[in-house]
Amino acid sequence: MPNSPSDDARTAGAARRVKVQRRGPLLVEGPVEVELEDGTTVFSDRFRVALCTCRRSRRFPWCDTSHRARSAGSGDGPTAD
Repeated sequence: MPNSPSDDARTAGAARRVKVQRRGPLLVEGPVEVELEDGTTVFSDRFRVALCTCRRSRRFPWCDTSHRARSAGSGDGPTAD
């Protein structure tokens, strides 16, 4: 299976790539384990995961694209001159 951690060419200690987007989730090369504020952990074995940064996701910490519902005038980002 191509998404299997056993097919991952990286070693266990290798760095993971994280892509930061201005108005979107953090994209992380998987598999990943995420520790939440309360100390619980969640795991995904997908080759890439989207982590919610706006906390609007019903599936937090995984992004469900709820950030797209933000209005353009919400003050989140640069304004047009």
